[in-house]
Amino acid sequence: MADALPQEALDQIFVQARSYNGYFDKPVLETDLHAIWDMMKWGPTSANQLPARLIWCVSQESKDKLAALSSGTNGDKIRKAPVTVIIGMDENFHEHLPELFPPADAKSWFDGNEALRKASAFRNSSLQGAYFIIAARALGFDTGPMSGFDNAAVDAAFFGDTPAVKSNFISTLGYGDPSTVHPRLPRPAFGKFNRID
Repeated sequence: MADALPQEALDQIFVQARSYNGYFDKPVLETDLHAIWDMMKWGPTSANQLPARLIWCVSQESKDKLAALSSGTNGDKIRKAPVTVIIGMDENFHEHLPELFPPADAKSWFDGNEALRKASAFRNSSLQGAYFIIAARALGFDTGPMSGFDNAAVDAAFFGDTPAVKSNFISTLGYGDPSTVHPRLPRPAFGKFNRID
C-alpha cells in the first residue's frame, strides 16, 4: 500500500490548482506532451478501453482553425495558449481490445452494439481527460478545460479521416498566468452531495 501524497502535492494537483484563462509566454515542448501522455495513459478505464484520441494543437494554424470553431471568449484563449488539446473519443475503440484487454474476448461485448460503444467511449474518454488534467498538473503545467465549441465542426475539421472519432472536450495547456483566473468558486462540504449508506 502506498503512502498518502504530501499536502504540497495535493495542493498542486487539486486544492490550489486552477483553470487558467491565459498563460505566460513560455513554450511547452513536444517532449512535455509525450511526458503528459506517458503519465495519463496509466489511469484506469473500463476493460482498459483507452478510447481517448488526442490532437495536440501546437502550430498557430492549428490553434486558429480550432479557435474559429469555438464560442465566446474561448477562441481567444485557444489562440494565445501555447498548446490546446482536443480530447476525442473513438467509438470503435473495441477493435483494439484484443491487444489492450487480452484476458477476455472483450471485443465481442461491443460488436453490433453501437449504443454501448458510444456510452463507453464517452464515459472512459472523459475519465482520460481528467487524467490529462491531473498528469499535466503533476508535471508542473496548468490547464484550461472547456466546452463551448461546435463539436460537429471540430469533428469534421480534425477527425474527418476517422469518422468514428468524435470530440469530447478541449483544454488549453501551458504555464498559467495567475492574473487570468477567476476568484475561487465554492466547493460544498461532504454532506451536501454525499450520503453514506
